[in-house]
Amino acid sequence: MDPEPLEAVLEPDAPDAPALVSAEDGAAVTFAELRERVTALAGAVSSLGVARGDTVCLALPNGTELIELILALGCAGVAAAPLNPAYTADEFAFYLGDLGPRLLLLPERELAAARSAAGDSVRTLDVASEQGRTVVRGAGGPGAFERGQADDVAILLHTSGTTSRPKQVPLLQRNLVASARSMARHYQLSAEDVSYVAMPLFHIHGLAGSTFAALVAGGSVVVPRRLAPGRFWQHLGEHGVTWVSAGPTIHHMLLERAEVPVGSRLRFTRSCSSALSPELMARSEEIYGVPMLEAYGMTEASHEMAANPLPPGARRPGTVGVPTGAQIRIVDSAWHELPDGVAGEVTVSGPGLTPGYLGNPAANADSFRNGWFRTGDQGVFADGYLRLVGRIKELIIRGGENISPGEVEEVLLAHPAVKDAAVFGLPDEKYGEVVAAAVSLGGEADEAELIAHCRTRLTPVKVPSIIHVLDEVPRTPTGKLQRRRVAAAIYGESRR
Repeated sequence: MDPEPLEAVLEPDAPDAPALVSAEDGAAVTFAELRERVTALAGAVSSLGVARGDTVCLALPNGTELIELILALGCAGVAAAPLNPAYTADEFAFYLGDLGPRLLLLPERELAAARSAAGDSVRTLDVASEQGRTVVRGAGGPGAFERGQADDVAILLHTSGTTSRPKQVPLLQRNLVASARSMARHYQLSAEDVSYVAMPLFHIHGLAGSTFAALVAGGSVVVPRRLAPGRFWQHLGEHGVTWVSAGPTIHHMLLERAEVPVGSRLRFTRSCSSALSPELMARSEEIYGVPMLEAYGMTEASHEMAANPLPPGARRPGTVGVPTGAQIRIVDSAWHELPDGVAGEVTVSGPGLTPGYLGNPAANADSFRNGWFRTGDQGVFADGYLRLVGRIKELIIRGGENISPGEVEEVLLAHPAVKDAAVFGLPDEKYGEVVAAAVSLGGEADEAELIAHCRTRLTPVKVPSIIHVLDEVPRTPTGKLQRRRVAAAIYGESRR
């Protein structure tokens, strides 16, 4: 199949079928209506001087408005950069400075932190809903625009490395559609299916996994304003939800408030974004009453790379399944492919793979070669199934969110009393990992003060849960920080 633009997700066999559904009031937008709204919004944004190839940042809560705007920007060939509305002013300042957007779209009269960070350097406009339609305040009448193409950047997301500076990941329109179609095939999605968006839409999981995969199959997407565990179980029955995808942390949270959904149409649930424990998988299947399918995805690959098959296909608990729409190899440090049964680094190639990080030739030289990408994960193949056995990179994954140790270290080192810092992940039953730190001091400070300092500069998920004060933070003779060794020195090897 030829590469497709993002608008391909709006071409179902039944244009009058519901595409987006508000979870709270059940208001539905058909595919035909959605296409008309997307085209009108593309014209409205174009009237503001935004053109094909530009970037627009959006810091909006989950909702049908955000999906409509991302599709509209794609329609006009504009890269959408969705940002976490919970960012601090410092975080907004970094991302806006790094992305250089033509426009920042915010919920009406909200997000003072984003407005402060934008200042006079980024034009900021409000997004509102009028009579059920998404409106960009200040936009004129619809302007003419050049339609987006398959090779245009559709989404710009950041992925964290072990250094303090996150990397820009451009996902092309064709990358996202290829990923969506692959998922639709693997899970046998159809117009009869109804997805529930449990993940944030500034995350590739929520966008490509829960939304685009459903739409490209002609199915419906139920979008809550916020994920409320109690209401979730009511929504399943009210809207006839057939599948839910989320990270283990969110599944854990939902299952804590479990109720038997009246008239449930669920046929499977899916877990991705971090490792699923055997205990959580068993509990999920007992309570949801349907198969739980563990999958493996990442931002650079437009989400899914491997997944367990639907029954009657053979699921293998403890693995992330078989390759789906991607090619996967296990390699050694010299990129040489390793045989089945031998652990090495997971590399991936395929139509969903980003062409490379923006403006970061060093990271590209390290991570990409001949169309293949080093994931930083260690894995092993057995009988075609991929089992992940660890991480080479030192990212912390808390509840499916990638956290850069270097970013947190930079904030700690900004405190006048901190001389050195090392940040690492600790295992946690609910979140998978939580952020921990060790510091050495050159002045007076205690753990509570340092945590409070981090809270003023970091999103809550990045704030250390515990900070150890050491005489010295261990380093190699050359001064290199080895975070895993710091953690092992404090907790012992059994904690890693």
